[in-house]
Amino acid sequence: MLNKTFTCSLALSTALIAGSASADSTSQETAQQLQQIRNATVKISYGDTTFLIDPMLAEQGAYPGFEDTYRSELRNPLVELPMPAEEVIDDADAVIVTHTHLDHWDAAAQELLPKDIPLFAQNVADAELIRSQGFSNVRILDGDAEFGGVQLHKTGGQHGSDAHYAIPELAQALGDVMGVVFEAPGQKTTYVVGDTVWRDEVERALERYNPEVIVLNTGAAEVTGFEDDPIIMGKEGTLRTHQAAPDATIITVHMDAVNHMTLSRNELADYVQEEGIEDHVVIPADGEVISF
Repeated sequence: MLNKTFTCSLALSTALIAGSASADSTSQETAQQLQQIRNATVKISYGDTTFLIDPMLAEQGAYPGFEDTYRSELRNPLVELPMPAEEVIDDADAVIVTHTHLDHWDAAAQELLPKDIPLFAQNVADAELIRSQGFSNVRILDGDAEFGGVQLHKTGGQHGSDAHYAIPELAQALGDVMGVVFEAPGQKTTYVVGDTVWRDEVERALERYNPEVIVLNTGAAEVTGFEDDPIIMGKEGTLRTHQAAPDATIITVHMDAVNHMTLSRNELADYVQEEGIEDHVVIPADGEVISF
């Protein structure tokens, strides 16, 4: 079933490329690509500007499993990178860290990335932490910003349900998160939703920006004691996102790479097929490049 979904992915990419190719040859539109690296780590390229998002670059098994989470006995990451870490960062013009949890910003990324690379963080606390790790060009994405001809818009979310955040210790551990909308002339508006469950903030961002591409973290991660109450979206979140933005292409990531994810690519592929939304949902393999 997963192979069929990948076939849909390739067909969708081909259609999008063909649509782009039909534009006037004098147009200044430039290529737009998204590459799934591993976990929530993706690269988004708008023409000559490439953003590396939420880099987790360690070798397989480098870290213990997250305590008090699903399958915490497993070591993270569960799989290797699809290419050398140096290749992941080689063409990155800027980094966006949606939050500083290990599976979005790890020690390997901190060691390998150039310390002067432009880096966007969600708030003062995260920016100060990243600066303390030796990075000198840290910017707070507080609302809107511009980089390399691309407009960046910060969006909100919540890294779990209200039940999770009713417990102070858990709320502190889950912390704040952000999503980011990317806009540029001649490019498809792209919304990286981030580590959040379905929330009003997500719905408002969909209504406001009307994205044509949505990158959705869909691993349905769980903490102990909250079974069936994930801290990020899963199958149902994918369906709700499609229902709210039926014309958008949803690219699903953050699966099969860290211990507390309860939803696999195969399971999601079966679900989107059952719901009849497979033409709108792309489930990329690690390393896969999708062009628009």
